[in-house]
Amino acid sequence: MTETAVLRQRTPQEPSASPRKGSLLAGLLRTARPRQWVKNVLVVAAPAAAGELFSRHALTQLACVFVLFTVCAAAVYLVNDARDAEADRAHPTKRHRPVAAGQVPVPVAYAVGGCLGLLAPAAAAWLCSPAVAALLAAYLGMQLAYCVSLKHVLVVDLAVVTTGFLMRAMIGGLALGIPLSRWFLITTGFGALFMVSAKRYSEAVQMAGKAGTTRALLTEYTTGYLRFVWQLAAGVAVLGYCLWAMEEGGVPHTSVLPWRQLSMVAFILAILRYAVFADRGTAGAPEDVVLRDRALALIGLVWVVMYGLAVANW
Repeated sequence: MTETAVLRQRTPQEPSASPRKGSLLAGLLRTARPRQWVKNVLVVAAPAAAGELFSRHALTQLACVFVLFTVCAAAVYLVNDARDAEADRAHPTKRHRPVAAGQVPVPVAYAVGGCLGLLAPAAAAWLCSPAVAALLAAYLGMQLAYCVSLKHVLVVDLAVVTTGFLMRAMIGGLALGIPLSRWFLITTGFGALFMVSAKRYSEAVQMAGKAGTTRALLTEYTTGYLRFVWQLAAGVAVLGYCLWAMEEGGVPHTSVLPWRQLSMVAFILAILRYAVFADRGTAGAPEDVVLRDRALALIGLVWVVMYGLAVANW
């Protein structure tokens, strides 16, 4: 009986060595936030705006830049989760993150994050251009500074997250040597600020009065201030886009319809529709908002078609 009991106790534990390896790799992948990779599709924004998207060289460079930016973002997530492991363990949802849960040891997260952070700019300098490598290095430096201290500084935290989106939109143009329009930068920058501040506002509304369930900095913002920021950003983004669309309004075009000007309607409708969720305090991650609402997704598709027709001069 004793020998049988001992065998029964040992049997379930024997295969544990093999899942540990798999769970570490799975934990590293989860820490890299695959759901967030969709944000890096913004690297095609500048080439698409310039109508230089479908050549073999452009597609190769953009695929390379997408992968490199994803590697940089993964490095930042790994370092961030390693640094915040203790605090995350006290959080009701973040305690399930692989580093906080012990699935990925803190030293391993630091080591893998550091290696990825060094690899991406070096690969960019070799595969793309020094400008792309410099922008990736600047992104890493800014995001690591955010992890260490900037995320605790009012307003600066919004600016850093917004700049991260803007860098994604700029890097595709840098990789292909495309001049970046001032209206493109204004619209993209304030569009990003609109979504970032709308998300912060929604978090503040949903987590009001629930101590320990939200980021500490949100307690220093008022919902009124965050509402002001996303409303201001939405207005500037719409104005910037309209000025860009009308910039060539007096120039004769050979297309069937003035698609560039007509695309303003879809863009404004998309902003207004997104603002519905911001006003309700339900604007979470931008990709979740777009995928969750069919009307917003349809408006976005119509805008993409109109924009594509304008670029093609159809």
